Amino acid sequence: MKITGVKVRKLFPEGPMKAVVSVTFEDCLAVHDIKVINAGERFFVVMPSRKKSDGTFRDIVHPINSEFRALLETEVLGAYNRAIDEAAEELSEFYSFEPYADPEDPGDAEGTEDSEDD
Repeated sequence: MKITGVKVRKLFPEGPMKAVVSVTFEDCLAVHDIKVINAGERFFVVMPSRKKSDGTFRDIVHPINSEFRALLETEVLGAYNRAIDEAAEELSEFYSFEPYADPEDPGDAEGTEDSEDD
């Protein structure tokens, strides 16, 4: 089965859950609520699950073999890393934007004339 799309729906900067992702398979099937988890130094993917009456969780959908799980994890973590890079770039652009010049600093006032001649 071919993965034809991965969309990072939400990023979480704090806590062990780092993202919620949707994956599209062969442009025919979408699986939502796949989670990216950080456990110390390792990131991994958790499939959508439902809580049972005894308090345990059971996956609603999951890969059947290790090869497909590895492919799914590679694609999801790759999309997560790209989303983190994009978010960091957007933040750096936002925080580097300086809409106001400091009137006390003559170096900030580009294009102003000296007032010594007045």
